[in-house]
Amino acid sequence: MGNFCCHFEARHDDDDENKADLSKATIVFVLGGPGSGKGTQCELLVKKYGYKHLSAGDLLREEVKKGTQLGKEMESIMKEGKLVPTEVTVKLLRKAMQASSNDKFLIDGFPRAIDQAETFEQDIKPPALVLFFDCPEEEMKKRLLKRGESSGRADDNEETIVKRFRTFLDCSMPVIEHYERQGKLAKISAVPPPDEVFVEVQRAMDGLSTEHGEKPRASDHVAAHAQGAGLMAA
Repeated sequence: MGNFCCHFEARHDDDDENKADLSKATIVFVLGGPGSGKGTQCELLVKKYGYKHLSAGDLLREEVKKGTQLGKEMESIMKEGKLVPTEVTVKLLRKAMQASSNDKFLIDGFPRAIDQAETFEQDIKPPALVLFFDCPEEEMKKRLLKRGESSGRADDNEETIVKRFRTFLDCSMPVIEHYERQGKLAKISAVPPPDEVFVEVQRAMDGLSTEHGEKPRASDHVAAHAQGAGLMAA
């Protein structure tokens, strides 16, 4: 299998003030292949635990919509199913985190390669937990093709889906293994319905809350269960 990773030399900004702003933040990485339901689970997590949800992909697509030169370059890379320059993604994430009044963040779809993980940890801080949604290729393809019927996303077509999955295998699995060795990984099957997946997610998050001396935010479990079953996989 060919290597679909796009490697760029990261530029590290020596901005101690920016680092200090996020020094007390609690960061949870949310990883999984395309169509594994990361966005759905993040919505449920926000409602129950009060985290700020930041999608690396959404931030990049936002930049593309602005029509800037950077956005045009990113659009071309994303259509190929490749990874954008690490320093660009980290900069967009840090900017969004600093603009938020929250100090608890779900970083959705990032890091997707070891150099991204290392750059984020150096420029911001390491994650407290990594949620990994494990989903087979055929299930991902089925979900994404269905989503593509209405999403309008340029990367929701079969050719790009295959490229994105290969990129995930080539680049992201080493990241999964990296955090597993650190004891920070919670591996969760993404195949069951969203509400069943969320039960496992809560177990991992409640363990994190206990470690940090926090209590989960009060929430309506029945509402979360009902909404989970109807949300589209992201």
